[in-house]
Amino acid sequence: MRPALRRAMTAAGVAVAVTAVLATAPGSAVAGPAPAAPPVVEVEIPGPEDGTAAGSGHVEVPQHGKSRPAPRLSATERSQDGTVTKLVDNGSTADRLDIVVVGDGYTTAELGDFRADAQEKWAELTAVEPYTTYRNLFNVWTVDAVSNESGVSGDPDKATVRDTALGTYFWCADIERLLCVDERKVDRYVAEAPEADLVIVLANSAKYGGAGYNQPSATLGYEGIATASANNEKSGQVAIHETGHSLGKLADEYFYPGYPGYERYTGPEPADSNISTLGADAIGRDRVKWHRWLGETSPDGGTIGAYEGGGYFVQGLNRPTDNSLMRSNGKPFNLPGVEAMIAGFYRHAKPVTAVTPTDRTLRLRHRAKVTVPRLTGEDGRQLRVRWRLDGKELKHLAGRTEVPVTHLVKHLLDLRPHTLTVSVEDRTPAVRDPKIAATLKTGVSWKVRL
Repeated sequence: MRPALRRAMTAAGVAVAVTAVLATAPGSAVAGPAPAAPPVVEVEIPGPEDGTAAGSGHVEVPQHGKSRPAPRLSATERSQDGTVTKLVDNGSTADRLDIVVVGDGYTTAELGDFRADAQEKWAELTAVEPYTTYRNLFNVWTVDAVSNESGVSGDPDKATVRDTALGTYFWCADIERLLCVDERKVDRYVAEAPEADLVIVLANSAKYGGAGYNQPSATLGYEGIATASANNEKSGQVAIHETGHSLGKLADEYFYPGYPGYERYTGPEPADSNISTLGADAIGRDRVKWHRWLGETSPDGGTIGAYEGGGYFVQGLNRPTDNSLMRSNGKPFNLPGVEAMIAGFYRHAKPVTAVTPTDRTLRLRHRAKVTVPRLTGEDGRQLRVRWRLDGKELKHLAGRTEVPVTHLVKHLLDLRPHTLTVSVEDRTPAVRDPKIAATLKTGVSWKVRL
């Protein structure tokens, strides 16, 4: 764990100690080997329910969950456990960002409630930009996890322990709103889905809480896990904030006033795109970080500049705006944050999918066909579609997603194979970084001949 995060744990008043107890055989003074310490993982603590902060630092917690030993599932329950449903279908998993939602604390009789809860959380997610505009770049899968008891441990009180499929529990690390889960059990269910780029665990609870497991999965490759209470409207904001870390690779923009060790940051310039040791003048002069956005009005209010406080420190680190979603729940992403999220979307999704196979030569009877996701933003902007034959643009075909080879006859002047290419580009004004803009374009090619 990074030193800054260790200090965050101390600053938040959280301490997790793993004590190794030496086993001594009866009548022997020689200690045996210490048992292996349980694996731990770093998670982000959600901010308080009033939304004044999106998070409260990070803490290391046991990788396992909390539940009583589960009795064997009945034959009926086993037949439903692990069932995969494609809740939102926008195309091939290879070309879309796939979110897998797993529920915990749902009995077999409540699996319909789980799918309805997953649909509601998807609606919450896509009410926030840039998810709203890019919702058609996503597939959403649900995986049924059958629990023997309804609800999760720690709800309504700390002493409550329930027998659930994922071992989800409140009061993780003695913090009531920290909702932890057994990652190993989550992975067993996520593996049932065809693909996973991001995982959300919904607890069958109305109690406020959540957590962010923002380390990429070593086994399944997804970006991270966000946990949230299914029936608490404010918990959805926790999950969205966590995707800012996992997909956007954004730093936290909140800070700890009054906590020793967090008065001033004195380290090197962070790699994170949305915090900096530099002021606005230096950011503009050196053309670094969010310099392309300086002076612009941001969706979260105010003007892009350099606002003191961020990355947990009161001074020494600056953030682009006063109060974005990476600082407070209920706020939108700021402009640099939107750009980072779009970059994250396109790490997993492509703006074009070939319907006509590309591994065969197309003849006069064939058509070159692709699918292009529709953008749903208020500005009505759509992805730019352009066709080329042997590198020369066919401007009259611009915007089309299907082209009969017969439309190319006058350009096919000989019997040799020619190359037909369609390129799809997202020319969004929400991206100003040329390196990110270069990733928003994809092409598909076929060989064609008379």
